[in-house]
Amino acid sequence: MLRRFERITLTDVFMWLVGGAILTLVIVGSYLTLRQGTYSARHWFDFIVFGLAQGSVYALIALGYTLVYGILRMINFAHSEVFMGGAYLGYFVIVAFNKSGFLDANPLISILVIFIVAILTSVAIAVLLERIAYRPLRRAPRLVPLITAIGASFFLQETFRTLFGSASKGYPDVTALQGTWTLSGAFIIQKIQVLVIISAALMMFLLYLFVMRTKTGKAMRAVSEDKDVAALMGIDVDAIIVRTFVIGGALAGAAGILYSLMFRQINAYMGFIPGIKAFTAAVLGGIGNVPGAMLGGLFLGIFESVGPILFLDGLGVAAPYQLKDVIAFTMLVLVLIFRPTGILGERIARTKA
Repeated sequence: MLRRFERITLTDVFMWLVGGAILTLVIVGSYLTLRQGTYSARHWFDFIVFGLAQGSVYALIALGYTLVYGILRMINFAHSEVFMGGAYLGYFVIVAFNKSGFLDANPLISILVIFIVAILTSVAIAVLLERIAYRPLRRAPRLVPLITAIGASFFLQETFRTLFGSASKGYPDVTALQGTWTLSGAFIIQKIQVLVIISAALMMFLLYLFVMRTKTGKAMRAVSEDKDVAALMGIDVDAIIVRTFVIGGALAGAAGILYSLMFRQINAYMGFIPGIKAFTAAVLGGIGNVPGAMLGGLFLGIFESVGPILFLDGLGVAAPYQLKDVIAFTMLVLVLIFRPTGILGERIARTKA
C-alpha cells in the first residue's frame, strides 16, 4: 500500500483534482438542467437519436484508425481524407442521378450505386496511401510514418481543393429519405437518421464477424500480435496489411456518404473535424480494439449531442450547443484521467527484443 502512495506524483494529484472538478461541474449542471424541466422527454429523445446517428459515423471512421493501429502501430491521420474522398466522388454520382431523374425514380438503386462508388474511391485512396506512403517506411521509427501521414493528409486536401474548388457543395435532396416516422405517438425520428443508424450497425456487426470468425480475420489478429511470428507461420503479412487498409477505406467511404446525406455539405476540408472526432472515439474505446472503437464512436456521438444542453444549460451558459466540441474533448480528458487505456482497454503488442 505504501509503495502505491510513493508512486503518486504531483502531476497525478493535479490531474485527479482537475478531473474531479470537471466531474463535479457535470453533476451539478446536469442536476440543475433536469430540475428546471425546460426540456421534455421528446427533446431528450431527439438529442439521443441524433447522437446515435452522428456517433455511428464516428464509429465507422474510428474503425479505420483502430484497424491500422492494431496492425502497424501507427496513426493514419490521412484516414480523414479517405473519408472525404468517398464523399466527393459520391457527390458527382448523386448529382448526375438527380439531374436525370433517376434518383427519385429509383432511390434504392441510386443509393446503392452511390455507396459502391464512394467505397471503391476510398478503398483506392487507402491502398495507394499504404503502397506509396507507408510501406517504404514500415521499418522506420514510428515518428517518420506519423509525419508522413500528416503530410499525406495535407496533400490530399489540397489535391481535392485544386481539382474541385474550395467552395462547399451541397448534396441534393433524396425524396425517399425526407420526412419522419412517429413512434408511440410522441417521439419522432427522421428517416435519414434511421438509414444512418441501421446501415452503420449492420456494417459494424459484419466487420466484427469478419475479424472474429474468418481466416483473414484470424490472420489480421495474428499480424497484430507479432508480424515476424505471423510470417513464420505462413501468413502473407503484406497482403493482410493491404486488406486492412481496404476494409478501413470501405468503412470510411460508406461513412462519407452517410455523413453527406445527413449534413448535406461537403468540401475539401470536411474530413478534418469528423476525423479528429473519430480518432478521439478510437482513443476513448481503447485504440487498437475493434469493439472499443464502435463503443467509443457511439458514446462520443451521444455525449456530444446530449452533453452541451445537459451539462451547461442549467449553469446559465448562453448557446451551450456551440460548445459541443469543448464538451467532447473534455470528456476525452476525463476518460484518460480515470482510465488511460480507454473504455475497453488497449491491445498492447508484445515487446520485441
